[in-house]
Amino acid sequence: MDRAKIASYGSWKSPISSELIVAGTVGLTEVVWDGEDICWLERRPSERGRNAIARRSPSGKIADVIPTDFSARNRVHEYGGGSFLMADGTVYFSNAADRRIYRQTPEGRPEPLTPEGNISYADYILDRQRERLICVREDPSGGGEPVNTLVAINIESDRPNQSGENIEVLVAGSDFYSSPRLSPDGFKLCWLSWNHPNMPWDGTELWVASIREDGSLAEAERVAGGLEESIFQPEWSPDGVLYFVSDRSGWWNLYKWQPTSQPKSQPNQEKIVPLCQMPAEFGLPQWVFRMSTYSFASAGEIICTYTQQGIWHLARIETSSGKIEQIATPYTSITSPAVAGNRVVFLGGSPTESTSIVLLDLETRNIEVLRRSSQLEIDAGYLSAPQAIEFPTENGLTAYGIFYPPTNRDYAAPSDELPPLLVKSHSGPTSAARSGLSLKIQYWTSRGFAFLDVNYGGSTGYGREYRRRLEGQWGAIDVDDCANGAQYLVERGLVDGNKLAIAGSSAGGYTTLCALTFRDTFKAGASYYGISDLEAFVNDTHKFELRYTDRLVGPYPERKDLYEERSPIRHCDRLSCPVIFFQGLEDNVVLPSQAEMMVAALKAKNLPVAYIPFEGEQHGFRQAENIKRALDAELYFYSRVFGFEPAEDLEPVVIANL
Repeated sequence: MDRAKIASYGSWKSPISSELIVAGTVGLTEVVWDGEDICWLERRPSERGRNAIARRSPSGKIADVIPTDFSARNRVHEYGGGSFLMADGTVYFSNAADRRIYRQTPEGRPEPLTPEGNISYADYILDRQRERLICVREDPSGGGEPVNTLVAINIESDRPNQSGENIEVLVAGSDFYSSPRLSPDGFKLCWLSWNHPNMPWDGTELWVASIREDGSLAEAERVAGGLEESIFQPEWSPDGVLYFVSDRSGWWNLYKWQPTSQPKSQPNQEKIVPLCQMPAEFGLPQWVFRMSTYSFASAGEIICTYTQQGIWHLARIETSSGKIEQIATPYTSITSPAVAGNRVVFLGGSPTESTSIVLLDLETRNIEVLRRSSQLEIDAGYLSAPQAIEFPTENGLTAYGIFYPPTNRDYAAPSDELPPLLVKSHSGPTSAARSGLSLKIQYWTSRGFAFLDVNYGGSTGYGREYRRRLEGQWGAIDVDDCANGAQYLVERGLVDGNKLAIAGSSAGGYTTLCALTFRDTFKAGASYYGISDLEAFVNDTHKFELRYTDRLVGPYPERKDLYEERSPIRHCDRLSCPVIFFQGLEDNVVLPSQAEMMVAALKAKNLPVAYIPFEGEQHGFRQAENIKRALDAELYFYSRVFGFEPAEDLEPVVIANL
């Protein structure tokens, strides 16, 4: 091996370029079986962020399902999910361009099933007996807040599909719905609902109703859930027992519903039985539809995933006894298991392998990787190994994070240097950092940056109590934890305390701007479509998050004082370091004005500031050229702020006042 070159941190040459990342990376979600075929959704930055549906046959051949002029994505809750359904070779999907549901048979082109308009649909199931789809509909056409309902869409070929006469409302009255699921015999429907100001990880209700002969629903009964209990992923077992995930114990664990024979007039006519209680999370924050953590191998066996201390595990559970047995895999990030026979397919990632579609034989334990989100082969000498850390934070509490030291086999830094640190405040804020390989993180570490992915108070994966730390404290607890995580690494001599940066997107962008405004820890930052004015956010955002801040901050306008106190735009006099902003101009979640107000204020203060808006991007960047531009622009920005010379030529960024 050649001797390592001596060069300053930040100036190391890396094979993990932004161009390589976007050229060889796709997003993988929603893995399902269709007979012996395996299908999934594939987001392709190289195709301007198009969502393709891919199918793998038993022979191993992978082919696209829908034509290239269609993209399977919906806008329900703005974040979508649950955008397609496969049934015997026929696909039903939402098309991003016009929001309509289309049906495509194996031999034909897509044909619309819903009328033109601004109405969105998500989370479909097929009601075979009645030849209809059941799904969530979001209709903004009445003015005011969009109306969310559960609807049935008749799919008989001789029924109209242009006027909407084939659509019938099944359930209405709540602010939000998700997860409609049919019992195996087709005579019962379950679903989740919740109302403002709750988000689905705060409190949801699980309902069940019988289906009448005419297809309408009989009187529904609430099985579980409420204002302070979050229900996730209800599913019927093959023998007709209803299972679901609940956090009633303080952890998202699995339960089953066993109705008794008592008449409905009697109380406690049902019995909810914990399946396998343990201090672990079998649930996820339901930001998008169709998220899953378990699947039935049979009436007597569930294949599931769960997380403890940031590491995900695959396991089997006996439904009769609740006995759980881990299934060993090399993966530390596992979601979306789907079982067919003795095989389970899931999304798996590890510290050295990007998210992949993995097929595992439950008998032989043989593993086959069907598709990787990145086709790049990166030498391990350029990959930083994640290290789970715990660190003290305010009020004598502990917070968590994943630390990545700078790593590049070709370079070493001068002995008197410490690396710059980039702290990531994740989005959500009810999300979580994962330990699977992220080339966007390795982009930084292979250039000589240390990287800290913080699971601040409010993150999922550590139980309901940890999740609730953020209630009433958004813009405070998360900021404390990010700052204390950085300081923890400084005190241990692992990073340079004069070269600390913080970056985040959406809610993470808000945490970033708060940290830069209300703390002196960080010397620079990058906000990706972050919130700068909480009052403007409350007044301008979409329905799904319209009342989210009631729990995170306080009821508005009653606690207008807190919204002003924690809005960075109101306290620009306290911000004294360089900031770069990235913003999609079609973002309906965090409007471009949020970034533009801050940019104008910082320019007026003569602080170094840069602003890069992207035409055609919404909340989250999907197009290859924009993802590449943002990565390189952020690196260029830090190079100017921290005074190092990047190894590659980067397109300059206009930085005002620098």
